[in-house]
Amino acid sequence: MSVTRGAATYGRGASAYARVGVESGVMSANPHQLIVLLFDGAQASIRAARIHLQAGNTAEKGKAISKALDIINNGLAAALDQEKGGEVAERLGSLYDYIARLLLSANLRNDEESLNQAERLLEDIASAWREIGQQSA
Repeated sequence: MSVTRGAATYGRGASAYARVGVESGVMSANPHQLIVLLFDGAQASIRAARIHLQAGNTAEKGKAISKALDIINNGLAAALDQEKGGEVAERLGSLYDYIARLLLSANLRNDEESLNQAERLLEDIASAWREIGQQSA
């Protein structure tokens, strides 16, 4: 087996192992933990986008920002219960919309400060969400 082929096999194995770990975490998570996982995923995607932006890797930056947008729009925002959440859900929805606009701006203008601002806002919400989970445990 060549070194290249061995590395590729190892990479596929490591990727599959990581995927099983993530899937297992998701399958055993309660609804509160699932939201925490969404925050973690969005923040990781934003960090990856920043690294790609700094490296000048436009395609990968765009993919990372698209992934963060998908998590925010189709995960976090979609999970909001407007009926039960009332004003809090409405404000969170507006905040998620603003974060999405920051990410779009960061992508279009290669604006690292927009990425930073989006990450800070998500971290503020995520830390409050984690605190709620600790208090209810």
